[in-house]
Amino acid sequence: MGRIFGTDGVRGRANVDVTAELALDLSVAAAHVLVEGRPDTGERPRALVARDPRASGEFLCAAVSAGLASAGMDVLDAGVLPTPGLAHLVATRDDVDLGVMISASHNPMPDNGIKFFDRFGHKLADDVEDAITDLAGQPWQRPTGAAVGRVRTDHGASQVYAAHCVNTLDDAAPLTGLRVVVDCAHGAASVVAPMALRSAGAQVTVIGAEPDGLNINDGYGSTHLERLQAAVVEQGADAGVAFDGDADRCLAVDAAGRVVDGDQVLAVLALGLKEQGRLVGDTVVATVMSNLGLRLALQEHGLHLVTTAVGDRYVLEEMRAKGYVLGGEQSGHVVLAEHNTTGDGLLTALHLLQRMTATGRPLADLAAVVTRLPQVLLNVPGVDKTRVSADDVVVACVRDVEAELGERGRVLLRASGTEPLVRVMVEAPDEETAQKHADRIADVVLDRLSLSSVG
Repeated sequence: MGRIFGTDGVRGRANVDVTAELALDLSVAAAHVLVEGRPDTGERPRALVARDPRASGEFLCAAVSAGLASAGMDVLDAGVLPTPGLAHLVATRDDVDLGVMISASHNPMPDNGIKFFDRFGHKLADDVEDAITDLAGQPWQRPTGAAVGRVRTDHGASQVYAAHCVNTLDDAAPLTGLRVVVDCAHGAASVVAPMALRSAGAQVTVIGAEPDGLNINDGYGSTHLERLQAAVVEQGADAGVAFDGDADRCLAVDAAGRVVDGDQVLAVLALGLKEQGRLVGDTVVATVMSNLGLRLALQEHGLHLVTTAVGDRYVLEEMRAKGYVLGGEQSGHVVLAEHNTTGDGLLTALHLLQRMTATGRPLADLAAVVTRLPQVLLNVPGVDKTRVSADDVVVACVRDVEAELGERGRVLLRASGTEPLVRVMVEAPDEETAQKHADRIADVVLDRLSLSSVG
């Protein structure tokens, strides 16, 4: 089969693109690839599997477990758990050799996906994903009898993960006196996030925490902040935090209902780590999608910004290579490498809120360190995204816009790694200019690359 992994695992329409058969084949292949070279301990290799609450996760989790067990791995089913919870447990448990998360993150309910983690709790490198893809569906030696794996329920995973997150904070109850609204997107954080925030001392109001398998990300969560903004103002809360479906990202809202995005969160956390002497290399890692205002804010405080391709996996690769401890994306994926191996929405929320109590400053004041340049992001669907960097007319249009903006803005044009569309991002000194140039580029992309056009 051709390459099916995107920037964050395998993702698509459940039971159409992401089928039980695909889940089983990939899991068998992953069992062979990821366990290769494992020291012989006399015990069967073991996998930890979890999912978000969407309905299709039930059959996909069963298929993954079946594939792993048929390949001779024991399986621990952790049930509904945030992606970073799975990553943390895989990384810290000596008896687990790989992890599998069934989730489509912020995507709508009909989608689903499969993310693999190695024994260190890290997402897989491209070459490892390619090896799994190449092996999937190929003939293999099947174990029989007592050699097949067993599937068991892993009780208490949420409690262990919640306790870990709270224990990373400086005091026993560092959020005491803070009034917080939390939006769980009817997703994987619906139980664990309120539990952790209350354990840390916060007074918590919860919305979007009634998952029924069909309502994940539906009008709630980090991609739909309107209800959180209204609830924060209505409740007179100090802040609000919102997760996506698998809780690997977090965005915030200040007391006036204004959005605090991932760039601002990174800046707030960076300054806190700098004060504590814990920001390695005085450096933050972000993607090319981060607002130019983040770089300027960090520079003003003597800090550096390193940028990578879009996707928290690339942020993580750069962090691991250089030993950096803080990185993330504008969308709210924030990696606190001292405490987890991947983007972690709950950790982000806890440490951001702790910064409020530690400084005695409101979130709006802390977030004001970043002055965001107007940024327009357009999604262009129905186009051949594989040709976006090869079409001469599209490339020329981008160069023309870049020349007009000069050092007063920037352009980013890229194919989505998780969806069938092209993303156009333009930053400029004012909203009108950014919108004008973004519309211009999007029109050219649609005209040149439309799948419905002839020839």
